[in-house]
Amino acid sequence: MTLIRSWLPAANDPACPFPLNNLPYGVVSAAGGAPRCGVAIGDRVLDAAALAAAGLVTVPAGTFDAPSWNAFMAHGPALWASFRAELTALLAEGSAQEAAVAPHLLPLADLQLHMPFAVTEYTDFYASKHHATNVGTMFRGAENALPPNWLSIPIGYNGRASSVVVSGTPVRRPWGQVKGPDEALPRFAPSARFDIELEMGCIVGRSSTGPVTVAGAEEMIFGYVLLNDWSARDIQAWEYQPLGPFQSKATATTISPWIVTAAALEPFRVPVPPRERETLPYLEEPKPGLYDIALEVGLAPEGGEETVIARTNYREMYFSAAQQLAHHTTSGCAMRTGDLLGSGTISGPQKDSRGSLLEMSWGGKEPLELPGGATRSFIADNDTLTLRGAARGDGYTIGFGEAAGKVLPALEDPYAG
Repeated sequence: MTLIRSWLPAANDPACPFPLNNLPYGVVSAAGGAPRCGVAIGDRVLDAAALAAAGLVTVPAGTFDAPSWNAFMAHGPALWASFRAELTALLAEGSAQEAAVAPHLLPLADLQLHMPFAVTEYTDFYASKHHATNVGTMFRGAENALPPNWLSIPIGYNGRASSVVVSGTPVRRPWGQVKGPDEALPRFAPSARFDIELEMGCIVGRSSTGPVTVAGAEEMIFGYVLLNDWSARDIQAWEYQPLGPFQSKATATTISPWIVTAAALEPFRVPVPPRERETLPYLEEPKPGLYDIALEVGLAPEGGEETVIARTNYREMYFSAAQQLAHHTTSGCAMRTGDLLGSGTISGPQKDSRGSLLEMSWGGKEPLELPGGATRSFIADNDTLTLRGAARGDGYTIGFGEAAGKVLPALEDPYAG
């Protein structure tokens, strides 16, 4: 697909992350104003509630009463498609509605960005073969890197919806129980091995009440965000057996502020990698389930310049979001509008395409070199970590905005005295 030209000049710039082909959904507020649902286009944000009130789009009454896209998502795919078509017509070059729409456009640079939806529940997966192989090799050796079930099943755990925050929210270094290999007993301390995980987040827009197929899961997926699953590796190492991650993953989960719809990503579909073990029939995909989305991680020390420390692509995943969602429903558990599924860390085959510092520094044995002689094995206090992603078409870019967070020093011992 080529660029769909808009009467907004900024939206036609090939480097602009928000062309008419994208139309991502977010929640914004002007100085002193209340948060409102908005649609990014070029260097502007279209006020969705004002647009509906003016009768320029057709949505059920009350859809945009709350500063969240949950109510809109709950109406289902028919409204998703009709609303997108109406927006495209209103904003397209030559639209007869330009004069009517223009008063409802707000300068993006003047707005504060908020959580774009209310997270109902949060599940995180472990579905990149390169990541799983790297981590398994570090802890179990190359011959036992992948667990026996890994090639057959999308492995995941249920996380904390309360941990999910929007880009720009500071993240406090957590305390927890840690125990080094040479220590006889555990101790309570701030995490010394705080890390990121470069992921994509899939947003469930339509609820389910029983098992769904992969094709059915595709129809439930509303859109995607960038996702950083902050991880305390030393806390994780002590707690994860036998039930997996717990407090090591409960500090924060940062997402980008714009929901890029599945419709906007449709031209970028790519297949999952060849199967190394035959997929069970319920996980077979009717169409390519991944997307060609270039991803990167930037690290900026306090007062210093950012260094891009990793570049990879969402196409490196072994299981797609639709496969993960379908598997999640096999027990009959209900999925709800606003559920968030983390892809799991997205790593590529090269060292500079690894999606976590744990892998980049190989457990701390090979520290990263930063400009000025600084090194990092894990995150230092006051570092800012930023995830970025984009799908690139013919003359246009589909962007997500950034998923950024600054790591603040740990609190004084919260239980002292």
